[in-house]
Amino acid sequence: DSQISPGQTTTSLRPLPPDPYAPFSRYLSPIPSTAVTMSEKKAVPSKAAAAPAAQQQQARDLGRVLVIGGNGFLGHHVVNQILDEPLWSASAVSVIDLKCQRNRRPDADRVAYHEADISDADRLLSIFEDVKPDVVIHTASPAPHAAAAVANDLFKKVNVDGTAAVIRACQQTGVTALVYTSSASVISDNKSDLINADERWPLIRGDAQTEYYTETKAEAEQLVLAANRQEDSKLLTTAIRPAGIFGEGDTMVTHQMIRIHRQNRTGFQIGDGDNLFDFTHVANIAHAHLLAARLLLVSARAPTVPLDHERVDGEAFIVTNDAPIYFWDFTRAIWRAAGSDKGTRHVWAIPRELGLVLGFASEVVFHILGKTPTFTRQRCVFSCMTRYYNITKAKRVLGYRPIVSLDDGIKRGVRWFLDQEAAGLIEKVV
Repeated sequence: DSQISPGQTTTSLRPLPPDPYAPFSRYLSPIPSTAVTMSEKKAVPSKAAAAPAAQQQQARDLGRVLVIGGNGFLGHHVVNQILDEPLWSASAVSVIDLKCQRNRRPDADRVAYHEADISDADRLLSIFEDVKPDVVIHTASPAPHAAAAVANDLFKKVNVDGTAAVIRACQQTGVTALVYTSSASVISDNKSDLINADERWPLIRGDAQTEYYTETKAEAEQLVLAANRQEDSKLLTTAIRPAGIFGEGDTMVTHQMIRIHRQNRTGFQIGDGDNLFDFTHVANIAHAHLLAARLLLVSARAPTVPLDHERVDGEAFIVTNDAPIYFWDFTRAIWRAAGSDKGTRHVWAIPRELGLVLGFASEVVFHILGKTPTFTRQRCVFSCMTRYYNITKAKRVLGYRPIVSLDDGIKRGVRWFLDQEAAGLIEKVV
């Protein structure tokens, strides 16, 4: 039977699983809970309020931070939280990206931007030697749905070779903490259901892995974690595995859902709609990266290695909104935020098997036309898949709580998209 972990929000009434980390909770001292929206945060009393100001500042200071992929979807949210949220401070913030024009802060004097291909090891090392970062947050990755003709080479070049170059640069320049953006899909074969999955599930590699993007993310994660506490380096490493990222800056999930809405194709769904899925607002993922970075710095200053159950370094953490939702309910929430008032009475459910046939036909037709198909067998599989996670480890060890709810995140993401569209900053969806 499907199970929902303690604290998760869903309309499904299912039995709760045992909490594998409960016996260790008395040893853990996470930072004050931030389970509120960003706008509410200032009004919530902090348990740390009574601590001396200098102590609070030290606890939150990240030193010199370098965000790789800092102009990207996730990366620019990491940069913004460091600079805008009172929970964090940094003595310097730098960004490396292939191009630094998009998502550039208006107060660019607060950020040092560097354009580079991270697979160019010499250029990368030169920037590291100039920036001298204490913390590196590596979010750079090609979009997982890039065109197949170029995707595999690009995934290998950026996700594996680029990450290896980042690790070497960290080791050669005395970086203390490296936080890598992995993917929750590394424990999935991308065709089977995941029910209450957690970090104890093994990585799916090689022939068992159906998506090459996921294969390269898993390989890169293993490289990052293997670099932790090596004898010739002080580098501490960790990996964050986000699931179903969406929000402000998203031009994939939100873009596709709004296109379906405007083309009046909301009357169809694949499958019976009874599949729970985890989506995660981008601000929550950025927040988890910063929590991990802070705790790596704390670990580096500690006189002894943390106990296994409280370690951040050398570990991976799955991060979600902790609120599994039925897949098609999520899509309809986007449509509703975009202006749809149709509800579900007009919806026809297409059996999964028929959806696979239609996906195959679409792939054949678009291949003949020399175009990328808009509907594929893989998208059919995803829309019918049960895929949700247990994030107890992130909550216990990182002190992670979502700072943006699923409902608010959907509204914010759609509002951003519509505002950008109206301002002519992104191509209008038709």
